[in-house]
Order: sequence, then structure tokens, then C-alpha cells
Amino acid sequence: MGNNKVIQVEDKVPVNLLIPLSIQHMFAMFGASVLVPILFHINPSVVLLMNGIGTLLFILITKGKSPAYLGSSFAFLVPAGLVMTKWGYPEALGGFVAVGFAICILSFIIYKFGINWIDVVLPAAAMGPVVALIGLELASTAADTARIVVTATRPKIDSGDVIVFLVTLAFAVLGNVLFRKFFAVIPILISIIAGYITALITNVLKLQDVKDALFTDFFVIPNFQAPHFNLQAIIMILPVILVIASEHTGHQIVTSKIVDRDLLKDPGLHRSLFADGISTILSGMVGSVPTTTYGENIGVMAMTKVYSVRVIGGAAVLSIISSFIGPVAALIQTIPGPVIGGISFLLYGMIGASGIRIIVDANVDYSRSRNLTLTSVVFVTGLSGVVLKIGEVELKGMVLACIVGIILSLLFYIFDKFNLTNDRE
Repeated sequence: MGNNKVIQVEDKVPVNLLIPLSIQHMFAMFGASVLVPILFHINPSVVLLMNGIGTLLFILITKGKSPAYLGSSFAFLVPAGLVMTKWGYPEALGGFVAVGFAICILSFIIYKFGINWIDVVLPAAAMGPVVALIGLELASTAADTARIVVTATRPKIDSGDVIVFLVTLAFAVLGNVLFRKFFAVIPILISIIAGYITALITNVLKLQDVKDALFTDFFVIPNFQAPHFNLQAIIMILPVILVIASEHTGHQIVTSKIVDRDLLKDPGLHRSLFADGISTILSGMVGSVPTTTYGENIGVMAMTKVYSVRVIGGAAVLSIISSFIGPVAALIQTIPGPVIGGISFLLYGMIGASGIRIIVDANVDYSRSRNLTLTSVVFVTGLSGVVLKIGEVELKGMVLACIVGIILSLLFYIFDKFNLTNDRE
């Protein structure tokens, strides 16, 4: 393989490449995907299982044309946490299923009315910064995961954490530029291995923890649970559909730019959104958390130029297998925060850069007042920390910025119809 070789969506990948590339994608999603069930205090095995099944369903429903990995959604943390405090996790599962059905209904609406309205409600001057915010607002999360910032619970930064973080990030950054041939397509996997070894050397990761992980029960059964449907709980969780729809659309646009295809038209936003909804329904029915397309895996594709759905499918299969093999899941869970954080630093930044690319590729004219206004307001809204509360649901960051961008874009569109704007073309 040449350094700049692109493996396209439909391309077949030889087994000697497929396995390490699939492992790389599984590692990329693992840290964030497992964090959600940990916060919900449930067994991560069922989440790994449903993430894998959901991803395979996504590939099937989108006819193998949209490379995306479905991982655990963070959008549900606040409302689901409130529901769990008041009623319990089964009631939260009922809310997850309801949101999944709502997403499917939304996908049908998009199927009937098309996607041309997207250019009206979110032109490039607004969509670019919204997409950039997907990565930028996660920057603090990456730093916190890496344990390189002082927090209330972490008053002092450990030098070992910093060393592990820097080694991981260095291999990811330099490997992306310097690695050749086979190594040029697995810089993420190599950087994770380098960071892991460094963590053992610096004692950030205890050797005993690795031994304990290796000697856990070989075969485990995921802990399945059934949902309970509580109308109040569903109402508390249902508004999250705003978050999911915005996030999903943004991810599909980012991926479209990366693979140089319009995935909103082929296979269609309605198909990818429907697949996301079906996956969330199935996850909620068996005790797992809702799923969403994952920015980490989009970042891996941007870095490696490997877009094959077979690689994504391979990662999904590995996720399913690891959910039943105790030592595999346990060993992966020993990957230290500084390693995950080091990878996230680069991946999240690449997602942010993809948003800027949307603006550049669309040749947005910033001499026009509307474009300058849209980009400015969206960026400031997303990064300002402003929170809009609707009942128990909080809208902030990229989601709130997206809503503000939509409102402004619609207003400008209406003003144009009445010839009121001063920069109308």
C-alpha cells in the first residue's frame, strides 16, 4: 500500500489488513462506549454486544454505503440519570425504546419530504461550525480522560499520566505523518499499544491488574434486562430526540466530506437515521444503552483514509465476540485514561477540522453579513457554556448551537422572501 492509498467504502480489504484495522476501530470506540454503562452502573458486556449488533444492522439497512460505528450515546445521561434516581433503570430503558420509535418516525418524515430543506435550515455557514463543535466541545473531555488537567477530585497531576499521554499522542501524530505502507493505516492501534506499554513501565497501569484481567472467567453471559414503560419517564427522556437528530445529521455530513460522497442522498439520511432508531429500540429492549454514530470512528477514518464498511463490520463482530469473552473485555477495560485521552486529542481535533472543511469546500462568502453572523453566533453559542433548560432536559453546546443556527437561517430565508435583507443574491 502506498502512503496516500484510499480504501473506499465498498472496497474489499485483505484479511491481513482487515483484522488490525477492525481492532483499531474497536479500540477507538471502546473507551467512550463503555463509559456510559459504567456511569449507569450496568454490565458493559451487554453494551458491547448491542453496539456490535446495532452496527451490523446499520450497515445492512444503509446497504453497505455508509461507514459508521454505533456506540453508546452520551445524550441520554442527564434525563436517564434523573429517571433512574426516581424510578430505576428499567424505566429508563422504556424511555430509550420510545426515543428509538420517535427517531424511526422522523426518518419516515425525511423519506417523504426529502433533504433539500437542510440547505435552508442549516446552510454551510451554520453547518460548518455546528459540525466543528462536535469535536471542539469534546476537547475538555479528552483532557479530563487523559488526567492532565486539575479538577475538584484531582487536585494534582501525576507525572506518569502526563508521560503516558504524551507518548500516546506522539505516536498518533507522528505515525500519521511518518509511518509507511502497512503501518500507515494503523497509527491509532500502534499508538494505543505504545501508550499501554508506557503505562506499565511508568506504573500508571499495575501489572497485577493485567494479570487479574487475563484470569477472569473465559465465557460470560451479558446481563439482560427488560424495559418498563412509564409515561412520565418517557416524557422526561423523549426531548433527547433533538440531540440525537442533530448529532446524527452532523456525523453523516462529516463522514460525507471525509469519504467524498453525499451520504445524505445515498443511501439517504432517512435510512441511516432509521437504522440508528432501530438499534436504539433493540438496545433498550434487552437492557443496553441507546446507540449513536461515533465521532471517534469518524476520526479514525479521517486519519487512516480507510473507509471500508467491511472494516467497520469487522469491528462490530469483534465487539460482539468480546462481550462473551471475559478476559478480552476485562483486558480492554484496563486501558488507562491517559491512553484514551491521547488518542481523543487527535481524533476530536480532526472532527473539528472537518467542520472547517465544510466552510472551505462550500466557498462560503464572509463578505455577506448573514454568513459572518451565522458562523459567529453558532460558534459562540456552542462554546459559551450557555444552557437552555426545557423541563428536565438541558440543551447546550453543539445541540443548542444547532438550534440557534436553524432559527437564524429560517429567519434569513423568510426575510429574503420579503426582500428585506441587504445582502441577498
